[in-house]
Amino acid sequence: MTTLSVASKILRALITVFLLVSFVFVVLRLSGDPAIQMLGVDADPRALDAFRERWGLDRPIWDQYVSYLWNIFQGDFGHSFIGNRPATEVVAERLPKTLWLMGLTTIFTFGIGIPAGVYAALHRNTAVDRLTMGLTVASFSLPNFVVGIVLIMLFGVVLRVLPTAGSETWLHYILPVATMATADAAIFARFSRSAMLEVLSAPFMRTARAKGLLWTEAVRRHALPNASIPIVTVGGIYVGRQIAAATITENVFAWPGIGKLLVASVQNRDLAVVQCIVILVGVTMVVTNLLVDLAYGWLDPRTRSGESK
Repeated sequence: MTTLSVASKILRALITVFLLVSFVFVVLRLSGDPAIQMLGVDADPRALDAFRERWGLDRPIWDQYVSYLWNIFQGDFGHSFIGNRPATEVVAERLPKTLWLMGLTTIFTFGIGIPAGVYAALHRNTAVDRLTMGLTVASFSLPNFVVGIVLIMLFGVVLRVLPTAGSETWLHYILPVATMATADAAIFARFSRSAMLEVLSAPFMRTARAKGLLWTEAVRRHALPNASIPIVTVGGIYVGRQIAAATITENVFAWPGIGKLLVASVQNRDLAVVQCIVILVGVTMVVTNLLVDLAYGWLDPRTRSGESK
C-alpha cells in the first residue's frame, strides 16, 4: 500500500470525524432547550435566561459552533451542566467499566463465534452444522434487552445464583457479558462459516490437496488465512460499535458505564457529555475501520493499491 493511498484513507477518516462532530452539534441543539429540561417548564423566565447566558446558549448557533470547534482543538469538550465538571472527566470515570465489559465480551465472542463457524463449515450439512446454524439464527434474532431480561429472571429471580445489577464483583460480569456475547458470537459464527465455505471450494484448495498436502495443513495454511479478510471486516465494525451496543445492556443491568451515562445525559439534555460520548463512539468506529482498511494490504496483497488488476 503506497504512502499516497494511506494518506488518502487518513484524510477521509478525518473528514468523517469532522462531519460527525458537526452533525452531533447541530442535532443536539435542535433537540430541545437544555434550560427548560434542567430547570423545568415552570421555571422563572429570568432563571432560564440566566442559565442560557451562563452556558452560552443565548448566542447564535454558528457562534456556538465555531467556539465548540476551537475548544475541541484545544482538548476542551465543554463542561457538564450537572456539577460543572469537564465532560471528559465525567466520561473518563465511567469508561473503565465499559472497557472491561467490552473486553470480556470480545474475548468470548471471538473465542466462541469464530471456532463455531469454522467447525460448522468443515462439517457442512451434518447435524453439528445444522445445530450450530440454528442456534446462531435464534441468538441473532433475539434483542439484547430480551436476552438480558430472560437471564435476570432465570439466574437472578428463579435460581438466585447471580447478581443482576451493579459491578462490584466478577460475578456481576457474567450476565452482561453473556447478554452481549450471545448475538455477537452468532454474527461471527455465520460470517466465519460463509467465508470458510467459499474458500474451501476455491481452486487453490483443490490444488493443494492434489499436491499431497494433508487436509488439516491445507486448512491451516491456505483456508484460514484467505477466510480471514471478511472476518476482519466484521471484526472492525464489531469493535467500533461495541460502546454503542453496550448502552442497552448497561441500562438493563444498571451497569455504571458510559452507556448508562449516555441515556441519563440525553434525558437531562447534558449537551457536553452527550457530545463527548457520541464523538468517542464515532471516532472509535472511524479509527477501527481505518485500521481494518489498512490491514487489507497485509492480509491480501491483491487488495494493495495498483496491484488489484
